[in-house]
Amino acid sequence: MKLHLVDGTFELFRAFYSKAPKATNQDGLEVGAVQALMRSMLSLLDEDDCTHVGIAFDRVIESFRNDLFEGYKTGSGIDPELLGQFPLAEQAARSMGLVVWPMVRYEADDALATAATRFGPDGDGSASQVVLCSPDKDLAQCVRGDRVVLRDRIRKKELDEDGVREKFGVRPSAIPDYLALVGDAADGIPGIPRWGAKSTSQLLDAFGSIEAIPADPGAWGVKVRGAATLAENLAAHRNEALLYRTLATLVTDVPLPQESLEDLRWQGADREALSTFCSRIGYDRFLDRVPAFRTE
Repeated sequence: MKLHLVDGTFELFRAFYSKAPKATNQDGLEVGAVQALMRSMLSLLDEDDCTHVGIAFDRVIESFRNDLFEGYKTGSGIDPELLGQFPLAEQAARSMGLVVWPMVRYEADDALATAATRFGPDGDGSASQVVLCSPDKDLAQCVRGDRVVLRDRIRKKELDEDGVREKFGVRPSAIPDYLALVGDAADGIPGIPRWGAKSTSQLLDAFGSIEAIPADPGAWGVKVRGAATLAENLAAHRNEALLYRTLATLVTDVPLPQESLEDLRWQGADREALSTFCSRIGYDRFLDRVPAFRTE
């Protein structure tokens, strides 16, 4: 059976910045993104092969990575109308009967990486396939063959291990090294000067990791444009590169509850909780769209 793991924070951000209509509840609180997230989750649950689901949220934007690097992403500048919907998003998912993992010290991606490791081929292998529902390139490091895949639900594209290599030019295990060198603006990782996607993928494909790249470009054996400058910049910023790799490496042992795969089976929404929640956000009509409610 498949396990679908959802980046709830991404879903909320996407809903807020998409063309989804804005909506306010009776107290004037913006709830449009939460309503859109609920529709998105219902669409996922309607898929024939979606039976087991876990969804992770960033309860706050900051994490342990902010203690490691001052420039790492923070909640500064996020629209207050979006931040105000963070707790509502968690409540929405729970009332819909989904297993929810709220993150504070860690990030939502860390929770998904932990669950993918636990239930995928690197763990007990109880899921026939783990589907990471997010376009976040960080999660590409979790892909394993066709047993753990990365799915962009918006563009309807899925990456297995061959797909990761085709897109990034490196194997999944080298994605943190790749992001460390190229940078990741979404997470505030600046990368190393002049290290672009092409040269980075060429060298990591040849050597596998930052440490394995020879200091002398003459020993690379790979024709890379501007090799001397790249080698000079890496030598000058090697410690930063290793720090950036740490930032980009997902944690796979987050202390999630010890659920079994069967605990993640969707058994329907909690009728009472969902009814109360829908009334709170002025979305009572959503109840008529829910295909199943828990019987216990």
